[in-house]
Amino acid sequence: MVTPGALRVLFLLLLLLWASGMENSRILEQPRNVCLGLINEGNYESFHLENTAGCFTKCRQSGNEPCDLKNLQRYWLKYEFHLVENQMGIVNTSFLKAVVQSVSTNISEDLLFSLTPSQVPRPVTEEEHEPPDRVRLPRSLFESLQDSRSVVRLAITLLDIGPGNLFKNMTFSCVFWDVTKGSTGDWSSTGCSTELSAKRTVCRCDHLTFFALLLRPILDRATVQALIRISQAGCGASMIFLAFTVLLYAALRFYRQRFKSEDAPKVHVALSISLFLLNLAFFINVGHGREPSDAACWARGAIFHYFLLCTFTWMGLEAFHLYLLVIKVFNTYFGHYFLKLSLVGWGLPALIVIGTGSANSYGHYAIRDKKNMATLELCWFREKTAVSALYVTVHGYFLITCLFSAVVLGLVAWKIFTLLTATAGKEQGPNWKGVLTVLGLSSLVGATWWLAILTPLGRSTIYVFALFNSLQGVFIFCWFAVLYFPSRTAVASSSGTARIDQVHTASQE
Repeated sequence: MVTPGALRVLFLLLLLLWASGMENSRILEQPRNVCLGLINEGNYESFHLENTAGCFTKCRQSGNEPCDLKNLQRYWLKYEFHLVENQMGIVNTSFLKAVVQSVSTNISEDLLFSLTPSQVPRPVTEEEHEPPDRVRLPRSLFESLQDSRSVVRLAITLLDIGPGNLFKNMTFSCVFWDVTKGSTGDWSSTGCSTELSAKRTVCRCDHLTFFALLLRPILDRATVQALIRISQAGCGASMIFLAFTVLLYAALRFYRQRFKSEDAPKVHVALSISLFLLNLAFFINVGHGREPSDAACWARGAIFHYFLLCTFTWMGLEAFHLYLLVIKVFNTYFGHYFLKLSLVGWGLPALIVIGTGSANSYGHYAIRDKKNMATLELCWFREKTAVSALYVTVHGYFLITCLFSAVVLGLVAWKIFTLLTATAGKEQGPNWKGVLTVLGLSSLVGATWWLAILTPLGRSTIYVFALFNSLQGVFIFCWFAVLYFPSRTAVASSSGTARIDQVHTASQE
């Protein structure tokens, strides 16, 4: 028989056991995320090493993955101590190459070790030219240790962290990972100098830690702000003239009945509308306001991407239309021609944006300077997780339309100058009518965008691209106005060249 007092004691013990169990369960329920750098701390078996090395890929691919880069770096630093203390000679895995050896502090020359990702680091001599990537440890480093020891153990490790957008970043810069910067650490060039040459880059640092050679854009805040002002001024002018283009087209449709059946001006206006909306989205995106929420930024990025793709597509369709008018000429009848062009011009970009958006590719994006400080923040593709989507749906898409348009424009230019040469007979001198015609057509197929290919050449080409590309709307209006309001002398003397764009395919709508 249990007395009331014993029941109270038993109940108290149950409470204590229950509380203890709850505490233990809370301990067990702590997140076991390896990428926080705590779970595998002090464990250096093959499984733990591979598990921790996988964090570099996980942290790069998922913006939501909890990662502590400071703890991860500390883990690998401690692993180097582990290698030295346990006198391990060579480590050779798919993600890690390391060598540990004893070195006399009384050496007569600098030490050099190879740094080939597929091979274990090995000593090399000054005379060896292969491999080109190597680390040099100066003799003075070892001389400073002679008073305290005659031999030191040295560990050289190569850790593969995969593509370099985990630690973000087109010029070379020698840096090391500084755990004291910010909450998670950041790259720093303190104590390091970079020597650039045509065939190699030399990094000189006065300390030992994890190092890297980054390829990063140098766009300081002053340059970015200047480019924004140029782009805003040019885009503002373009929007005004693009609006004039649409209004002019509406007026011509009202006063000229035959104008309604022409397809060429419809294509021009569709391009004008897409470019107008792209400029408007640009103004909204780079506007200085309160930082948008993740959902709002996703929507902004998707809209900006959509109108950019629409602009690229309609420039490609301008080239296709030009090909039918000038190159193919015969058998160019298509039923509901402009309707089909519209399905491609507005529908194809929509499908791409829907697919990209379903992968959660849109979000906050930052352009950074040499010090990795944000110089411009906007809503675009997410920095860490959407690099492949950016290259495929923007860079790749642009290159395809660019190449197609360039080929068509080249063929058209050749045909125009051939025709003018034949009609002009033996007259010598530059053919300005042909030159101006080709320049006008180039504005329609997006030749100003082609300047983007030259931007890696230097800062001056970036300014040229920003200026001319932002004025595309002005060029389109000038071509449209000259094309449909020619002077009598121009009509008489052009022999059809200046008005080449007015030839149109039949349409049934």
